Amino acid sequence: MASTDSLNTRRELVVGDTSYVYYSLRAAEEAGLAGISKLPMSMKVLLENLLRNEDGVSVSADDLKAVAAWLDNKGSVEHEISFRPARVLMQDFTGVPAVVDLAAMRDAMTQLGANPEKINPLNPVDLVIDHSVMVDHFGSPKAFEANVKREYERNMERYRFLRWGSSAFNNFRVVPPGTGICHQVNLEYLAQTVWTGEVDSKTVAYPDTVVGTDSHTTMVNGLAVLGWGVGGIEAEAAMLGQPIPMLIPEVIGFRLTGRLPEGATATDLVLTVTQMLRKKGVVGKFVEFFGPGVNALTIEDQATIANMAPEYGATCGFFPVSQATIDYLTATGRDKARVALVKAYAQAQGLWIDESSEDPEFTDTLELDMSTVQPSLAGPKRPQDKVLLSEAA
Repeated sequence: MASTDSLNTRRELVVGDTSYVYYSLRAAEEAGLAGISKLPMSMKVLLENLLRNEDGVSVSADDLKAVAAWLDNKGSVEHEISFRPARVLMQDFTGVPAVVDLAAMRDAMTQLGANPEKINPLNPVDLVIDHSVMVDHFGSPKAFEANVKREYERNMERYRFLRWGSSAFNNFRVVPPGTGICHQVNLEYLAQTVWTGEVDSKTVAYPDTVVGTDSHTTMVNGLAVLGWGVGGIEAEAAMLGQPIPMLIPEVIGFRLTGRLPEGATATDLVLTVTQMLRKKGVVGKFVEFFGPGVNALTIEDQATIANMAPEYGATCGFFPVSQATIDYLTATGRDKARVALVKAYAQAQGLWIDESSEDPEFTDTLELDMSTVQPSLAGPKRPQDKVLLSEAA
């Protein structure tokens, strides 16, 4: 459904031979939302979500003003907004019951004499089979093939059902077992950074956002896709087009400078970051990374840090769109037209960062010179208790 667009922010963006409609943050600032260009990038994504979904009921002009007022209060705004993610990511333990619910709803429609094909996810859903896969074979070149074959033998009834679901429902895809872990598949294949959809015969471009039923859905924030983990009921609601209610979050800025020294890895960096953020206390908050050091990180580095958001307690750890984003999308075979759209859209919306970018305003900030990061060790359950390799027994 098209936005009521009370601020008249609907604009056209031409990329190559294709014309897109988008809801301009620059136009919103000119129309009265003063200062929003200084918002953190993650907050700009939330604001665009509200502009695009303004309907006067779940999203009103007051919601837009509340986000703009965030700058005056630095996040201490007790205001609830309705967030509509672009898509939903599920793993098999929660995804299979969701498909069962949809099938039951279709059965009920048939009993009522209505058209069962009207029951479909309203938002795109990707179900990645990964949690149930067991390791029966290892240590040989044929182990992978043997494990996948055994998985199909164990759960053939489930896979026949999911195969039916992927062909019967619109907006529903199943990623088969043996492809990878769901949040890794999301990063490498599914995420687009800028999503598109058809509204009133127009192609609308907007930031890729996602909620997932895996806590490490946050990994995709390394690719500038705002997302986090939710419960199965919340995911089903989002799948059926219902907004997710949330308080406007505080955003902690994490300024990175310098470069990692030789011998230190992204894992050493994320252990240091996790230790600092747990000490700071970021539960229920967004963390956004900024500063000159971000430009020295690859997307693989950024994804490693974003993936650990559940460990440092934040809702997500967000990295804005940069040249590294474009390089990664290109290297992983994304469509050339989509890659061109990502760059053009991010620059048009003020969502792009490079060496000349000004720092946003945050609720609070931390800073780390990455040249001080040292190789370290940590146990699997307490990454905040890292031990420097130089001090290990």
